[in-house]
Amino acid sequence: MNELALALMRLRGFLRKEILQIKRDPSSILLALVMPLILLFLFGYGVSLNPTQVPVAVVATDPAPQARDLVARFTLSPFFQPQTVKTMAEAETLLRTGQVDGIIHIRNNFTSDLINAGQSPVQVIVNGVDANRAQLILGYTRGTVQKWYQLRQAHGEQLQLGGVNVQSQVRFNRAHESRNFLVPGLIALIMTLIGTLLTALVIAREWERGTMEAILVTPLRLSELLLGKLIPYYILGILGLLISVAGGLWIFEVPFRGSFLLLFFLSSLFLIASLGFGLAISATVRVQFVAAQISILAGFLPAFFLSGMLFDLDSTPLVIQWVSHIIPARYFVEISHTLFLAGNIGAVLWPAGTALGIMATVLLLLARRKLSKRLE
Repeated sequence: MNELALALMRLRGFLRKEILQIKRDPSSILLALVMPLILLFLFGYGVSLNPTQVPVAVVATDPAPQARDLVARFTLSPFFQPQTVKTMAEAETLLRTGQVDGIIHIRNNFTSDLINAGQSPVQVIVNGVDANRAQLILGYTRGTVQKWYQLRQAHGEQLQLGGVNVQSQVRFNRAHESRNFLVPGLIALIMTLIGTLLTALVIAREWERGTMEAILVTPLRLSELLLGKLIPYYILGILGLLISVAGGLWIFEVPFRGSFLLLFFLSSLFLIASLGFGLAISATVRVQFVAAQISILAGFLPAFFLSGMLFDLDSTPLVIQWVSHIIPARYFVEISHTLFLAGNIGAVLWPAGTALGIMATVLLLLARRKLSKRLE
């Protein structure tokens, strides 16, 4: 047999060994085939940087036809989902509680000023927590007013170009700093990494090293075993939170307008939910590599893409919005943004905190159940 034939024989044997190894470890197949599909789905279908159907409150106290026609332009626009209210106080409440992203105020002297003085302002107040979204809303508003203006001129009205000007005001993030939006969101991502990825390995590591059997023969109870795995990573997560908050405040100079005690309490709920999820993964699979992959696919990536940290969830399809409601990071990003930039707004914090509390309980019970199956 010549040298070439021997080389081909060695190569065939090695390829057969590699194929068998891949067949025995389906996680490689999942990584190669499933992850690209998930990323393609998330980027191509779920992610949109252009908000549509933006909820806004419209306060129009001018009964004149011109003012009513301008309100109708906002109603017909595909970019807005207007909610007409009677007073600015009512609109301010909607903006503060996060029910709308902006206020469009057409004053009672709008038409008279436009006819008599040739100048009339439209006041726009936007939620500036997400600086990019705020800029887009202001752009949409100017475009809608400009289109209304052109239509009135086309109908023969003698209006001067520039007679209506948009007076904008940005709430909660007047400096339009994108880092004021990103840094509180990154805290949720960091805590997801600590909570899910690290705990996903702890029980799987015990099985791989063969030390789990030694633990099982000790008089240690199931709840004590779970707490023993939970507490060290809870402390690590809280330390990560403190470092992230300190960095946000002193390095990036992000304002903090809420209560630190509330942040600690609500962060603990989120962290326990993440730890419970990681432990449930770890108790289900015995291989660290597989546990790490599952934690990234089911924990980190959804937190990155579907928490609202980077992308506007309200502009995604309804299916994506529904899926995002089962992701704990979505609620913690909302809490973090509110406490950093807006303050202690109970209408936003308590529903999100309740959702995190329910998730933390369910995930811990799931982790305990998975662990008990292994012990049996």
